[in-house]
Amino acid sequence: MKLRWAAALLCFAAAPSIAASLEQKITTVLNASPAAQNAFWGIEIVDLANGKTLYARNTQRLFVPASNTKLFTVALALSRLGPDFHYQTRVLADSMPDADGRIHGAVRLVGGGDPNLSARAVPYRTGPVTGDPLAPIEELADQVVARGVKRIDGGIVGDDTWYVWEPYPAGWSIDDSRFGYGAPVSALTVNDNILNVTVKPAAQVGDLADLSVVPPIQYYDFDNRARTVAAGNSANIQFDREPGSRQIRLWGSIPLRSPGESQDLAIDDPAEFAARALRRALEDRGVTVSGVVTAHHRFPNEQEAAWEPEGVELARHDSAPLVEDLAITAKVSQNLHAELALRAVARARRGVGSRQAGIDEMHAFLSEMGIGADAYSFGDGSGLDRTNLVTPQAVVRLLRHMYASPARAQWIALLPVGGLDGTLSGRFADTAAGRRIHAKTGTLTHVSALSGYAERRNGTWAAFSILVNNYNGETAEARSVIDRICTLIVE
Repeated sequence: MKLRWAAALLCFAAAPSIAASLEQKITTVLNASPAAQNAFWGIEIVDLANGKTLYARNTQRLFVPASNTKLFTVALALSRLGPDFHYQTRVLADSMPDADGRIHGAVRLVGGGDPNLSARAVPYRTGPVTGDPLAPIEELADQVVARGVKRIDGGIVGDDTWYVWEPYPAGWSIDDSRFGYGAPVSALTVNDNILNVTVKPAAQVGDLADLSVVPPIQYYDFDNRARTVAAGNSANIQFDREPGSRQIRLWGSIPLRSPGESQDLAIDDPAEFAARALRRALEDRGVTVSGVVTAHHRFPNEQEAAWEPEGVELARHDSAPLVEDLAITAKVSQNLHAELALRAVARARRGVGSRQAGIDEMHAFLSEMGIGADAYSFGDGSGLDRTNLVTPQAVVRLLRHMYASPARAQWIALLPVGGLDGTLSGRFADTAAGRRIHAKTGTLTHVSALSGYAERRNGTWAAFSILVNNYNGETAEARSVIDRICTLIVE
């Protein structure tokens, strides 16, 4: 008996020394990087088996979390909507076609918030997205034609009133709205609300560069001033679009034999673009469409209770289960999909699909797990908002809550895995942490973050949050420091 007590006391005495050893190692890693020393670090690491804090640094200070915000949004959507929630996209008319196949009036393409009307593979898999980005629209057009529609007299309406029309949260930069990562938020979303523009060299030096656009829907006008230059030069292509303008300006140079330069450009009115895509698909099938393409939005001052669009259903597309899109959202850090998930929660729980209603529901969700309002401030669901703030302690509390929930396995499976997939596919591959880190990345200018779980070599799991602000070095250096800390946690 005395020997057993002695052994227990020895283990108890050793525990602080193990924690101190980890603390010393992390301090050494931080001190080894001059740029890291000048930055503001917030770190909390907790053993999930016993709740003990293994390391703490500025845990109750507020940090800009970047895409670590998506941890909160994805957890909210999974908890409030459930993994089997579905989105619907419908084509409606006031009446069925008459005996001649004519629709007297407009046809409405009504969005229900589906983020995956695109060529993306669902369930998530690694590798490039291939296939026809308009395939879901083509499928809807097939259904309309199968209903006997041959002529539409009132044009096509892109209807995104399922959510409030608030395309850009206030804390996004004006530059974000031009590019794919900052595509506007709409309940009617096709191809992530982006056009991919590829610039390739012409046949001869001095000629204007060749452009190709996917999907090939006429939407923007292009003022192309990019020139072909001699082989051996560097490609230098610049894009610009004034806010509210439908003209894309591009200039610069592309050398002969270059494979080309591509850029994802945001579509400023996704509902109108989707309606244009449906009109083209119908006309390709021999349907005559008279009238114009328009968009129907629901503005913030029209936030009455949720309602169902009325009309005869000509076609419908049901989404994959929500959990499949949440994996896409978390693993590739898809900003638009996170924003759509926030609004889906808002409409389901608060009766209106607005950003603020989603954030209000987030407040309630975090309050339930004991996270006070002073520990965070969210302006969006994706982390692109530069005004977002959160403490490392709040992040770890969320992680602990989800780890203890019945959805643990599904939740952890949504996160990128070190050295394997998502935004961590190129990190940890040749380290002890490979495939043992399940975590969400976050990157903005002067901000780097990684929060999630570490599967330790002794079989236990730890939850951690590492938030770095005011970092003035190279992003790769910040990530290297973070990765070394994660490797220490695993070991």
